[in-house]
Amino acid sequence: MKPIAILASLVLVATPAIVFAADTAKAEKKETVVSIAVGNKDFSTLVAAVKAAGLVETLSGEGPFTIFAPTNAAFGKLPKGTVEDLLKPENKAKLIAVLTYHVVAGKVMAADVKTAKVKTVQGSELDVKVGEGGVTVDGAKVTKTDIVGSNGVIHVIDSVVLPK
Repeated sequence: MKPIAILASLVLVATPAIVFAADTAKAEKKETVVSIAVGNKDFSTLVAAVKAAGLVETLSGEGPFTIFAPTNAAFGKLPKGTVEDLLKPENKAKLIAVLTYHVVAGKVMAADVKTAKVKTVQGSELDVKVGEGGVTVDGAKVTKTDIVGSNGVIHVIDSVVLPK
């Protein structure tokens, strides 16, 4: 019985070291904002749109980017057929405009967000409001913040925002 107790003791001591080594390796290989979105089933519509727009390489670049990312449910709030229409090759320019309207240059963490007009990569301004009920972006509620990638940060929103 004593050898089993010693073996159990070794396993308990070795396990944290293995976990630490795995955490260190993961920290060194941080994912881009695009690879984070690809790995999250709630962003499958967004990922399909980014691919259709040809923005994967751009948004996987150095950045940094702040992305206000609509979930699948947010895309579902759009009028029926809107997503399918945007994904058509002939509407690529419009899709790019919609997607880049959700992106701000720089890495803005939730703690640094203030009520302001913020210029998007698309060129228009988002209306960001900070209030008692939380943060909104052009009326879309921010539901999750600070999903950090190697080239920026994602803040999840509950609606798709459209350029003005």
